[in-house]
Amino acid sequence: MSFNQIFQEYNWQEVKESIYAKNEKDVLAAIHKSGKRSLDDFKALLSPAAMPFLEQMAVLSQQLTLQRFGKTMQMFVPLYLSNECKNICTYCGFSLDNPIPRTTLTDDQILKEVAVIKDMGYDHVLIVTGEDNKHVGVDYLENAIKILRPHFSHISMEVQPLEQEEYERLIKIGLNTVLVYQETYHEENYKLHHPKGKKSNFEYRLLTPDRLGKSEIFKIGLGVLIGLEDWRTDSFFNALHLNYLEKTYWQTKFSVSFPRLRPYLDKAGNLVKPMVEMSDRELVQLICAYRIFDQELELSLSTRESPKFRDHVIKLGITALSAGSKTNPGGYATAQESLEQFEIHDDRTPAEIAKMLQTQGYEPVWKDWSAIFDGIEHQF
Repeated sequence: MSFNQIFQEYNWQEVKESIYAKNEKDVLAAIHKSGKRSLDDFKALLSPAAMPFLEQMAVLSQQLTLQRFGKTMQMFVPLYLSNECKNICTYCGFSLDNPIPRTTLTDDQILKEVAVIKDMGYDHVLIVTGEDNKHVGVDYLENAIKILRPHFSHISMEVQPLEQEEYERLIKIGLNTVLVYQETYHEENYKLHHPKGKKSNFEYRLLTPDRLGKSEIFKIGLGVLIGLEDWRTDSFFNALHLNYLEKTYWQTKFSVSFPRLRPYLDKAGNLVKPMVEMSDRELVQLICAYRIFDQELELSLSTRESPKFRDHVIKLGITALSAGSKTNPGGYATAQESLEQFEIHDDRTPAEIAKMLQTQGYEPVWKDWSAIFDGIEHQF
């Protein structure tokens, strides 16, 4: 059974109503439950009824994170290789209908970016591209990974969904992790946000983690783009997806990220707000809900968030942070003024983030040691 079969058993509106119907008794039962929480418990922890109990959730989330991960924080950095894209997405700076200069890094440019990233201290890199099979297809990605592999112990990737055999091809030469966000699980409205391009195929994207699981990838990253639809309902479906994947592909590790849309100026200079806005307290609630629901889950927070927020939330369940990020191809060395995919809110250097972590008693981890034990020996 694929996830799509499970997904079709659920109705968005019914799930939403069930979340908003949760009460104080449901929340307390989920908080004080011994053992693994259910998806119904997750609904309670997501619900508006849980907001008065945010302090209790935060304390429990911190305890569970310390038990499983200790006082460590995995450090990673994105490396944007291309802004070429054949999709139209209503929220993305790389969208096909956005008249921007397009660029794809050459081998020499990649190495120049690597030199800067290594000087920052990183050993874990996330390669990112727009979705364009012509300019950044599997051949380009394979070549890029071969260039990067001697320099990094862990290589993650966030690009267009691929076929299982293509993932297997990249895993053989050093790919460790793939992030693939559904953006929203609201199938009816998905097309409104993705009107053109391969990304408009909801089901194909939905089944990408299945193809990844079958390819025996080391780790899969999930998430929704917070701001497109009701974040509570979207997050439930993301947890439903996670629950299925963990049971089906139990040898694979999993992570969840929390990309949050912010108001921005469109091409005409008009202020555009997300369809749904999430407060900082609500994002804290979501982070804690995930940790209480799944103690093994890695939780990642990007530089989209403010320095103040990131400094305060790291103790509550986050296990991975980016720092010093550039979200444009060549942003570290070769094209520093090109258009970013999204605006960075925390522009502190990796050294400054490391100092902040150490001040709070945490150890920044630059090398993902787990990659050594993934059972794969890479030959070049």
